[in-house]
Amino acid sequence: MTGISQSDQKKQLDTLFKDLKTIGSRAAAMEIEQKIWDIWVTHPSDRKLTEMLSKGSGYMSQNRLGDAYIVFTEVIALDDKWAEAWNKRATVLYLMGEYEKSQKDIDKVLSLEKRHFGALSGQGLVQTALENYQKAIDSYIETHKIYPAMETPLIMIEKLKIKIKKESV
Repeated sequence: MTGISQSDQKKQLDTLFKDLKTIGSRAAAMEIEQKIWDIWVTHPSDRKLTEMLSKGSGYMSQNRLGDAYIVFTEVIALDDKWAEAWNKRATVLYLMGEYEKSQKDIDKVLSLEKRHFGALSGQGLVQTALENYQKAIDSYIETHKIYPAMETPLIMIEKLKIKIKKESV
């Protein structure tokens, strides 16, 4: 996926998100999810930024979080309108235990792409780590609205409701 314009990316995403909401089968939903991720990780106009994002993701998978953070920060400096660069950095910050900073990056992701189920799900993790359980539940509810076939949000909502109930006793 290279060389498609930002407006073409947006049109493709609009169609994929519409399909994601209505698709019946989990397998078909996962195929749509993969197409969405393929678009998200591909910069609409700069192959070098796509390569940098991929390099940072490689560092992340090697648990070289500091290196990944540096790369993602550089990508953001070169294009602060690319939601996926913010999302990747939010993930690294979460893994580093920098929950408030991760949430700030998630806020930026969602301001650029309100349907980013990855960021919303990540926000659930961040808010859980911060012990803001109702905010976490709200994030998972939003994730479920966008991506009904994703199982994790419903599982996490149940776990968090049990946790809230236990803590209120």
